[in-house]
Amino acid sequence: MLNWLKIVNLALIESADVEFGSRFNVITGETGAGKSILLGTVGLLLGERADKSLIRTGQERCEISAGISFSAEDQEELARLLNDCGIPWEPEHPEIQLRRVITKTQNRNFVNDTPVTIQTLKLLGEQLIDIHGANEHQSLLSRARQLAILDRYANLKAEKAACRQCCLELKQLEQTRSEAFAVMPSAAEARQLEAVVYDIEKVSPEPGEDERISAQHQLAANARQVLELTGQSGQMLCEAETAVTEQLSAVYRHLLELERLDPQGSRELLTRCDLLIEGTRELAGLLEHYAGKVELDEETFQELELRLSELQTLKRHYGPTLEQVFAILEDARHRLSLYQDSAKLRAQFAAQEQQLRDRLAALAADLSAKRRRAADTLCAAVRTQLATLGFQRSHLAIAFQAVEPGENGGDQIDFIFSANPGETPHPLRQIASSGELSRVMLALKTVLADADAVPVVIFDEIDVNIGGETANQVGRSLAALAVKRQILSISHLAQVAACGDRHYAVSKKLQQDRTFSHIKLLDQAGRIRELSRMLGGGPAAERHAAELLAGAGSNPGRK
Repeated sequence: MLNWLKIVNLALIESADVEFGSRFNVITGETGAGKSILLGTVGLLLGERADKSLIRTGQERCEISAGISFSAEDQEELARLLNDCGIPWEPEHPEIQLRRVITKTQNRNFVNDTPVTIQTLKLLGEQLIDIHGANEHQSLLSRARQLAILDRYANLKAEKAACRQCCLELKQLEQTRSEAFAVMPSAAEARQLEAVVYDIEKVSPEPGEDERISAQHQLAANARQVLELTGQSGQMLCEAETAVTEQLSAVYRHLLELERLDPQGSRELLTRCDLLIEGTRELAGLLEHYAGKVELDEETFQELELRLSELQTLKRHYGPTLEQVFAILEDARHRLSLYQDSAKLRAQFAAQEQQLRDRLAALAADLSAKRRRAADTLCAAVRTQLATLGFQRSHLAIAFQAVEPGENGGDQIDFIFSANPGETPHPLRQIASSGELSRVMLALKTVLADADAVPVVIFDEIDVNIGGETANQVGRSLAALAVKRQILSISHLAQVAACGDRHYAVSKKLQQDRTFSHIKLLDQAGRIRELSRMLGGGPAAERHAAELLAGAGSNPGRK
């Protein structure tokens, strides 16, 4: 409930501090006295735009604040909202304080002394207060709110929870799918990977092949010179007249002569000379074998050159080393394997998603059927209330429109209304008359007293253009609604004002060429005087005012 409201330097109000009752609070006063300022103050605290022109003339700033408490039933949702906004609160003291400071250069907003945005004020306001008037903050005109109220009226909490759970599972499935496919190549990437694998496998390189082929190519490119060098070396070792072997053989013969002269001393010399001769002949054999592997075949040279070009192309595209080419080939094969497996995985995910969507569609269809049945009952009850409020033959219905199934099912609804027979019904949000709209809201609120969670309802001139017994009924309906909701109502009718549990009078006075608005809680005598004024004044009006108060006190809603 709205516990208190404090205003400093706002328009005509220099200072006001008002405490409200928990049930039916009625506010009256002459036209222009400042009643709308009270309503505007609440609107500002709920996020309406604030302009520096609101600051009282001669002042630099204005400040408005309010304390709002909420029941245990509303704590969970409001606590979640406050926590999401980073606003501290204490469950054992379920009151939040809204405050706005308006200066000529800036506006500041606070909830429990925590700076917040206008959007945060609006979010809180949607949960806490409904204002029905010329510039209303009207949650019941929101399609989402209308749907929520219909669901609460029809007690569809379990059905909506099932839809939410199904949507949560869909969201979790999508997240799992996204994570699974984050490392998997797309179809286009798979085609690129196939091209990489094809390029490398077409060449089919072997480890170290580039170095081996490069050496063979270099050797083949210099084959003639290699053969000349090996041939000359072989001749110098064994074939020429002055070959190394001939020279060593001559040395050996001399050492044989030395052996006859010194057998002991020359033995090692003969052995070493013999080894030199044998080693020279082996070297000559190796040269001949080496030369035998060297080919002067031009075709073989071209083949080596082509192979070397293929390997160099691979290294240029995927290297620069052949080892890196093999690494890229292995990675491409692995990623292609993932893609090929992903086709099965995609099919599995698609099947799971379709199952969930089919389930959601069935849940939404069941929810929609129950809503439609409840809508007929709800509209009939509201039409009965409207008849007591002066709309004897009004039309109210709920129009359904199918939408993509989601957390709230597959329905979008509009309350459709016409006040008089023969008029085309229109969505409730398109009704122009604030008085007419307020009475529709009152009828809805009365029927939905147990379904609508908003704890505070403010009506601005709900009694406009009515009188007689309809005015009496409006007052009684407000009093009845106040049993379960805190009501604040700005009224011009004594019949309505008499039904209030608390009565506040707003007055305007001129002091030292300045206009001041004041608000005062009336006692019994004060109420009679104010009601008498509203009835035109005079002894007869005072008697009538006393009778109205006495009659209102016997209303069932006041007990």
